[in-house]
Amino acid sequence: MRMLGVFEKNERVRHIGHLDIQRAVQRGLRRSGLPVAYSNGFNPHILVTFASALSTGAAGKREIMDVKMAEPVTEQEFLTRMNAAMPPEMQLSSARGVEDKHPALMASLKAGMYEIILREEAQAELLIPAIDKMMAQEEIQVPRKTKSGIKDVDMKPLIYALRGGGQKINATLMLTERESCKPAMIIEGLKRAAGLPEEEEVRTLVIRTQLLGERQPGELIPLEEL
Repeated sequence: MRMLGVFEKNERVRHIGHLDIQRAVQRGLRRSGLPVAYSNGFNPHILVTFASALSTGAAGKREIMDVKMAEPVTEQEFLTRMNAAMPPEMQLSSARGVEDKHPALMASLKAGMYEIILREEAQAELLIPAIDKMMAQEEIQVPRKTKSGIKDVDMKPLIYALRGGGQKINATLMLTERESCKPAMIIEGLKRAAGLPEEEEVRTLVIRTQLLGERQPGELIPLEEL
């Protein structure tokens, strides 16, 4: 069996990179005493994967680990043991047991929901009203780093929903193995729409609040519920 564990990466550890998150989860699994499965070979490692790597500097409310178990355990036992072994900044909120043939999380991932908090009130007063102007464009060209250098790409097809108020932007953005839209791209698009200089820095706090899968075309649901 496999266990899908939903966990938090809170703001206190948002500057920890994905490799350190992996190490923290593996350490927690070892300390928990849970019957996790290991790979074969000269250097066996715990069979755990993640739905999506979270950018360094971003926090996450409902990140998902996928753990292969060597023996069946109950969801409550997994949750209790892991929370006793994991740091306070990375506690689990739920767990769900699935069969080994359950689709891989990364292959099922379609979108991510984000809160983008603008640190500077003066910038928010310019960027938030620019959302409607930007979304009214036929194309939203923003710079993105590619293998051949930085190029402008149209991110409009990658945006499921975008709204804002006060100093907060709520965005639902495409997030798949082949294509994704990052919160930084949203900020760059809004800067252009608002007429801010390209070199002006916009300080933000990014929180990924949910990972989404698709039950049927056009119906996004929490990934852990698929």
